[in-house]
Amino acid sequence: MSNVPLYQEMRRKADPLWQAIFAHAFVKGIGDGSLSRDRFEFYLKQDYLYLIDFSRVFALACAKSRDLVDMGAFATLLSSTLNMEMELHRKTCAAFGIPARELPRTRKSMITSAYTDLLVRTCYEGGLPEILAVLLPCACGYAEIGRRLKSQGLPENRFYRDWIDTYSSREFLDLSDWLIEKMNAHAGEDSGRRKEYLFRLYESSTRFEYLFFDMSWKKEEWPTGISR
Repeated sequence: MSNVPLYQEMRRKADPLWQAIFAHAFVKGIGDGSLSRDRFEFYLKQDYLYLIDFSRVFALACAKSRDLVDMGAFATLLSSTLNMEMELHRKTCAAFGIPARELPRTRKSMITSAYTDLLVRTCYEGGLPEILAVLLPCACGYAEIGRRLKSQGLPENRFYRDWIDTYSSREFLDLSDWLIEKMNAHAGEDSGRRKEYLFRLYESSTRFEYLFFDMSWKKEEWPTGISR
């Protein structure tokens, strides 16, 4: 890799994946309001389960941080995910007639299971750079998507508008910038071989971001033959 900061280099190398995400029918459907409600409901339920494990990622990042400021920041991110981001899902589902108590009872789809397994396993096996590499595609990717969609104009559908407003908010963009800064600071001086390893983690997580939207579009669970 070049002398470009690590995150920016990883993001550049993975740009074809991000362009595929931006162009996906699910993402575009949120942006223009055309996404069908059943697909959005499927997404919300699976994303709720995803966020439970994503919260564990922040908790493990806090535990593995050596700096008290970093520990405090990850603890704040944990609280924000549990109490702000997941609350948006609970409110939206309640408006759709889905009680909050049903959300954690939803069965994880194949893609959700594989993605969260990657995140949690990486947190247990690796250090802070590895954790940052796998969480950046979600945290920073959603900030990119939110900002991109908002720049194109908000849809009339209030649920999709709230989704875009959440991920394009100043608070969420600041979170994204902070995580990028941490990635560059913690792994910026690593060897080329080490940076390539971190990129592979980032790339895998980015692929799962695409697959998560694609799964939600198709309402894809486990293959029929092994679904029970």
